[in-house]
Amino acid sequence: MTETPNTDRLAAERSRWVAAGTAGRPFFVARASGARIWDVDGREFIDFVGGVGTANHGHTNPEIVAAIREQLDAYLHQCFSLSSYEPYVEVCRLLAQCHPGDFDKKGLLLNSGAEAVENAVKIARYHSGRQGIICLDNAFHGRTLLTMSLTAKVRPYKLGFGPFAPEIYRAPGPYPYRGIASDDAIAGLHRLFKNQVDPANVAAIIFEPVQGEGGFIPMPKDYPSRVAEIAAEHGILLISDEVQAGMGRTGLPAACAHFGIEPDLCTWGKAMGGGLPISGVTGRAEIMDSVHAGGIGGTYGGNPLSCAAAQVAISQVLDPEFLEAAQALGEQLRTGLDGLAARHSSIGEVRGLGAMLAIELVKDPDSKEPDPERAARVIDGAFDQGLILMGAGVYSNCIRVLAPLVATQTDVDEGTVILDRALAEAV
Repeated sequence: MTETPNTDRLAAERSRWVAAGTAGRPFFVARASGARIWDVDGREFIDFVGGVGTANHGHTNPEIVAAIREQLDAYLHQCFSLSSYEPYVEVCRLLAQCHPGDFDKKGLLLNSGAEAVENAVKIARYHSGRQGIICLDNAFHGRTLLTMSLTAKVRPYKLGFGPFAPEIYRAPGPYPYRGIASDDAIAGLHRLFKNQVDPANVAAIIFEPVQGEGGFIPMPKDYPSRVAEIAAEHGILLISDEVQAGMGRTGLPAACAHFGIEPDLCTWGKAMGGGLPISGVTGRAEIMDSVHAGGIGGTYGGNPLSCAAAQVAISQVLDPEFLEAAQALGEQLRTGLDGLAARHSSIGEVRGLGAMLAIELVKDPDSKEPDPERAARVIDGAFDQGLILMGAGVYSNCIRVLAPLVATQTDVDEGTVILDRALAEAV
């Protein structure tokens, strides 16, 4: 077994000083570049997680790092509500370009994806004068009180943290592999209007174009447009949560654009900062402007350093060459995972959109009984061989693939070989 003295020392320090509820394996990063990470004991890893989708542009992207260095010499925190600065304005302009639709848009910058979702809900409620928010089964929207209430997975995200925020209503989410098609989900939404909340009291419907923590479940092609029609019929706003699926992850700036819809509001986060914490809300100008002065904002929202990074990160996402490379990576990864599925009957389904992919592990391909234990063994086995993976899914039986969009063919090939071995050994 490889000696890991630095890891062991730091693991003991972590155990002593860091709250146990943060979880995580004893793995301490020394440096990272592209789609590779080296730990404090010199071990090299291929990264198929990418900071849970924050590293779309690759670790230590040189253009982003240069922008951060330049901003460091100018000024740091200002608080935009007191002292405006150009990078904040420019990031809002670039985010508006990512938001589908030929209409005037405006933006708001914040710190995290959960904070973006919270503010999108606030804006929707304020603009509509309604309180109800509809979310979906298998959804993940964050860990704060409101966003945790929107999130569908109990363990570990909701267990013991109630009571939850009121006026949250959950409709069925499409999950074709487990027998819930678009028709079933739409019928469930109509039932919800009959037995839980009148549509006249609903401010917004929020959904992920590809459900992340729920198991990387892409919405069926027809579902988002059908929901958009229902929302429009009842004067309900539509919020697309692009925090994980956006920023080129699926091959387009906004994942919802694959479905031909133009949401009233979009939430952004993760990769938009190129590795620094920043998030945002974009929406129709009349909706964003409806809130009274001072009603939205925050001390650190749109921090100048994060804005400098985001300007470069979003500009790259809007570059056709970046998107072409992301699409090509998605095809490479999908080919590799499909090949694994042909060799391993434990893979019930390969699914996703673009380079946002996952495999769902089952005990039997006919019964489709979830196999979370095998998924955990595969993740651990791959780590021991130098590949970083992460689980997902309501049943914790899915393994997500979120390799940085700059990953090379070598990264993909070597990572796929390791995953192949881990699957074979996880009996």
